Amino acid sequence: MPRRRWLLADQLGPHFLDDPDQQVLLVEVRELFRHRPTHRQKAHLILSALRHRAAELGDRALLLRTDTFREALAQVGDPLEVCHPHSRAALRFARSVPGLTVLPPRGFITSQADFAGWADRPRRGPLRMTDFYRHARRRHEVLTAATGPGRRPRAETRSVPVTPPPPPPIVEDDIDAEVRRDLDRWAADGVRFVGRDGPRRYPATHDEAQARLTHFLTHRLPGYGRYADVMSVDDPVLAHSVLSSSFNLGLLHPEPAVRAAEQAWRAGTAPRTAVEPFIRGLLGWREFLWQLYWYFEPRYRGANWLAATEPMPQWFAELDADAVEAHCLADVLAAVRDRAWTHQTPRLLVLANYALQRGWRPTEVADWFQRCFVDGTHWVMNATVIGMSQYADLARVDTRPYAVDGTDIDEISDYCTGCRYTPERALGDLACPYTGGFESFLHRNRARLMTDARLAAELERRDEPEHREAVLAQEEKRCGAPP
Repeated sequence: MPRRRWLLADQLGPHFLDDPDQQVLLVEVRELFRHRPTHRQKAHLILSALRHRAAELGDRALLLRTDTFREALAQVGDPLEVCHPHSRAALRFARSVPGLTVLPPRGFITSQADFAGWADRPRRGPLRMTDFYRHARRRHEVLTAATGPGRRPRAETRSVPVTPPPPPPIVEDDIDAEVRRDLDRWAADGVRFVGRDGPRRYPATHDEAQARLTHFLTHRLPGYGRYADVMSVDDPVLAHSVLSSSFNLGLLHPEPAVRAAEQAWRAGTAPRTAVEPFIRGLLGWREFLWQLYWYFEPRYRGANWLAATEPMPQWFAELDADAVEAHCLADVLAAVRDRAWTHQTPRLLVLANYALQRGWRPTEVADWFQRCFVDGTHWVMNATVIGMSQYADLARVDTRPYAVDGTDIDEISDYCTGCRYTPERALGDLACPYTGGFESFLHRNRARLMTDARLAAELERRDEPEHREAVLAQEEKRCGAPP
């Protein structure tokens, strides 16, 4: 008897099915949103994507809305199978269900066996994304002479549109209206959300996501290398694709996107300086984080090498951007509140950097990112936040913490223009909270950070005793208050 394929909420693209006639199960569990407050726009996108997939599949799909997954599965008489879930908790549950067949993972380019073979090689040392990316490029023949029929790229274009045309619009439909009514009702019943509701901004179907990807490859990819790390109050997107949620919902598979970007370079429509960083994000960082999640033991999430024990303050947890005067933090926190998304540079250098400097608990920070970002997933935030941004894992993911002061933020953004704080100042009423916070972070963790040459040099430059004590006292007084 054919098995019905259970598609989880992050397995909604065509590559999660094998047979065009296969019967499908989709499950909505309202209780998942009761456990902790999720961004309203993230909740909307998940439910909209599930219901749109059910509508696409028509009679082939069985959509159940229940209190628990086990309750839903008990209503299905057909034999069931599911692709490898994307969290440890979901995998444990799947393996506990009698008769449920768990298939290998999908939606990634590198297999777990291939990654383990690379990671377990003799004398490998710490795992580093750069080394893995080199391995993955060779393994999958990406951006090499061996790719394709051996053609060299045409002459690269250097033209970058100043203002690319807007992407294909997201048009809400009756399904979105139904989702919004349900979320309103859930909120009235006591389900808590954070952030603001708004028109759906992100793809909920494969077709929507593919249209956005095609637009990005044509109009924004040529400028990606130049603008990927820039932050601007006037343009929160710049050259980014804003497709992370589409990949993480399974609407898009990364390999065709990598090949399409590579083809843009070979056709001369985008320079390698733009194509390579985009490919590195998918073939390098995204694959690396996924593999690390399964390679490291579960207690990795409890890592806290810097012994950060301060709780996250309520104003940050509730996205109260209006309480903040620091221009960069106010703008980025408002972006999370209003859009549930920012690109990686404000995430690392504004949000996570601020948490790191103040010693907030890494697991709380990771949980906040997972709940408040439309693309937040357990496997991404585990390594990205605990490992990279909060440096709580004995440098197993990255070699140094993402800790910078206000002058670094000033170099790559326009945020400091018009801000009441001065990025060069660490002391006084005009002291930038990032500059004072950076110095305080260095002094509090000096014994753990002296092995990093850059941070050791920063410490030596700021180690005059009277200045040091004044900065520590100032930042302790600021404590958890919004800057």
